[in-house]
Amino acid sequence: MNKFFLSFLLFFIVTINCYAKESLPIYSKVFDDKRDPFKDAVAAIELAKSSNRNVLIEIGGNWCTWCHKMDAFLAKNPDIYQTLHEEFVLLKISVSDSNENAEFMKGLPPVLGYPHMYVSTSAGKMILSKDTAEFLESGEYSREQWLAFINKWKVKA
Repeated sequence: MNKFFLSFLLFFIVTINCYAKESLPIYSKVFDDKRDPFKDAVAAIELAKSSNRNVLIEIGGNWCTWCHKMDAFLAKNPDIYQTLHEEFVLLKISVSDSNENAEFMKGLPPVLGYPHMYVSTSAGKMILSKDTAEFLESGEYSREQWLAFINKWKVKA
């Protein structure tokens, strides 16, 4: 009975996680040089307003090793991934040699390294600029650091 329940629970969690990934807007899932960051930001802010969340802006790109490591960390920690998307609207902005998105980036505080995070309210007010190196412990992304970040910067009820 317990094995059946655990198997069912695991299947349920994986299914929900897959569905959640599929239902996210494209700007929350991938870095894409061809996307218009201004249009995506407007859409993210509208979604944040309607769902009472802040916007988490991730600056990086497909070339960024630490961006891939962060994605892998979140994939290995589905509870953090789910909580992150429940509490924030994620907006991935690509910067690369082929498209630096300079117009968009000039309106933000300087990037210290990649990936770099900003938190914006649903009114568009920037409330945080953060180097993701602060999420690391012993060279790996930390569950505790991520959970503390989410708890500190989510919209308070």
